[in-house]
Amino acid sequence: MRELIAFPCAGDALVGTLDRGTSTRGLLIVSGGNELRIGAHRGMALMAARLAAVGYPVFRFDRRGIGDSTGVNRGFESSGPDIAAAVAAFRQAVPGLTRVVAFGNCDAASALALHDVAGIDALVLANPWVIEPQADTLPPASAIRARYAERLRDPRAWGRLLTGGIDLRKLAGGIAKLRSSGEAAAAPEKLPARLAAALGKTVADVTALIARRDNTAVAFMEAWGTPAYAPLRDRVALKTLETDSHSFHREADKAWLEARLVEALTA
Repeated sequence: MRELIAFPCAGDALVGTLDRGTSTRGLLIVSGGNELRIGAHRGMALMAARLAAVGYPVFRFDRRGIGDSTGVNRGFESSGPDIAAAVAAFRQAVPGLTRVVAFGNCDAASALALHDVAGIDALVLANPWVIEPQADTLPPASAIRARYAERLRDPRAWGRLLTGGIDLRKLAGGIAKLRSSGEAAAAPEKLPARLAAALGKTVADVTALIARRDNTAVAFMEAWGTPAYAPLRDRVALKTLETDSHSFHREADKAWLEARLVEALTA
């Protein structure tokens, strides 16, 4: 059974959708970017229906300034009160919940990690966003590095370089970005370091789901390999899928994602 629920948040009214189930373990879905709670191509709504059909209640919501919710959209780093209000609304609507698992993809994953909201027992963080805002149009430095490594192993790329088939200005721009990103990475206030610090403090169970060939995931995995994340490697369950789909939109990807969510719900 699906129903709409309106609930307050800092003087505004948020709107969520609850798919009821019989289990005492429920899933809270936090949307990424400026995406509505229905998800791209109705993906989150369809996933909620499938999980509810096997017993798990699922709650999705629009944060302030998005979709049906009132207020001003201030982005994922200001969404802590929205997530807290959604958890409270979920637990009030389903009072028998004994375990709440919160799932987010991209910057929604980072929002869940950064805010460490009470009432959440487990976090499932897909392709967490750790990329700082950038003025240019080049991909993240980590994605550039991965692409260069792939090309260096390809003899055809060397042939294209020798015959003028590679844009040398773009190549120079990429190399410059690699240098500047290395200089900036040491700043402790950068998002990757803040995310690591926040995850180190949470008492929730944490699972990170990684689409190995997605640029956002590549950037996170580069951060994961730094000393800041070393203390987390024994307590964060890192699970990877060989796909380039950021949203796990292919049928096999969806099945893998939902299986990991069920694992978190039943843990």
